[in-house]
Amino acid sequence: MHNKLSRHPTRTVMVGNVPVGGDAPIVVQSMTNTDTADIVGTTTQIHDLWQAGSELVRITVNTQEAAEAVPYIRDALDQRGCPVPLIGDFHFNGHKLLTAVPACAAALAKFRINPGNVGRGAKRDEQFATLIDIACRHDKPVRIGVNWGSLDQEHLARVMDENARQPTPQPPEWVMREALITSALESAHRAEQLGLPADKIILSCKLSGVQELIDAYQELARRCNYALHLGLTEAGMGSKGIVASTAALAVLLQQGIGDTIRISLTPEPGGERRQEVIVAQEILQTMGLRSFTPMVIACPGCGRTTSTVFQQLAQDIQRYLRDQMPVWRNQHPGVAAMQVAVMGCVVNGPGESRHANIGISLPGTGEVPVAPVYVDGVKTVTLKGERIAEEFQHIVERYVREHYVPGQTSHSDASMDDARHQTRIIPIQSKNPS
Repeated sequence: MHNKLSRHPTRTVMVGNVPVGGDAPIVVQSMTNTDTADIVGTTTQIHDLWQAGSELVRITVNTQEAAEAVPYIRDALDQRGCPVPLIGDFHFNGHKLLTAVPACAAALAKFRINPGNVGRGAKRDEQFATLIDIACRHDKPVRIGVNWGSLDQEHLARVMDENARQPTPQPPEWVMREALITSALESAHRAEQLGLPADKIILSCKLSGVQELIDAYQELARRCNYALHLGLTEAGMGSKGIVASTAALAVLLQQGIGDTIRISLTPEPGGERRQEVIVAQEILQTMGLRSFTPMVIACPGCGRTTSTVFQQLAQDIQRYLRDQMPVWRNQHPGVAAMQVAVMGCVVNGPGESRHANIGISLPGTGEVPVAPVYVDGVKTVTLKGERIAEEFQHIVERYVREHYVPGQTSHSDASMDDARHQTRIIPIQSKNPS
């Protein structure tokens, strides 16, 4: 996919082997919800998030046991061939934990600290300085992440007082935004004074309101060129969390703001943690910013499609494509840009199928029970009988093998995996390579 949007210029920050900011693709990250002291459980979840496509994974480091577990988690991941960089999330006692367990600091690729939870008064300055000193000694980047729910109250009071002294005070929502932004910027400037280079700093200012988040990041981007992490904090469950996150982040991404994103979804009971990764990928892919997995185009159904065959086939094909990506992204680079159309009747079916790399138009109610298949715009076969789904999957598999091969230079910014391998690849003989 071609990124036609102008990006807000930021410095490039290396988080392990993953570049964030500058000209690098927008990075997807996620966070575990396991007890980090549970080495097996945390390692398993990180690996699952990485396989789903999370390029950075954040873990909670809140106790001595958790800090001591981090090096073992890193080793276990390396043994499983999982190189994903780990971010340590520190609140309240991070200065103590990183001092007591230097192996934890060494194993992490980045620290995340919240200025509102570092300490109070003189202790805050001392503890913040300790965290930055450790980051400098271990050559680690830091995300300074400010949240409205844990904003430093002394800082907020100062901004409120300064506003009250103005001839025409600003409204409360301005005070909230200004306190968040200045907390982040002043902390970043202090970190630089303590010796942390600007290209080791990422900023975030998270809120739970869509409009407030948009306003805050627009102003933050206007005032700095630090790399920016986007996320709507406490977005919620299910469709609410997905819609709210998409509404906020899509506006900012369209304006070129944001270098790495996380979708903070509350998992449904028994739901998969990797759902937040999938949503982040789909936001970027549907906006044309990156490609992560082949996309399935499917019609919503209507009175012409009383059969559920096309719905089931679309679901099965999408699941199949996503499940294959951990293998395909190495064996068939460029396949993430592929489009597959699964349509339910003759109204839009043939047209949409012709515009996809591979498409099938299934019979609607009362239509002849045949399913024409189109490959790169050309009708190649008509499927019939009870094995349509199986035969169509075989066609997809054959297309991937024949059309997505290593070795050719791509003009698109298809995936982070291409960037990591310093190879740009496109499908050959493909009607819609990007």
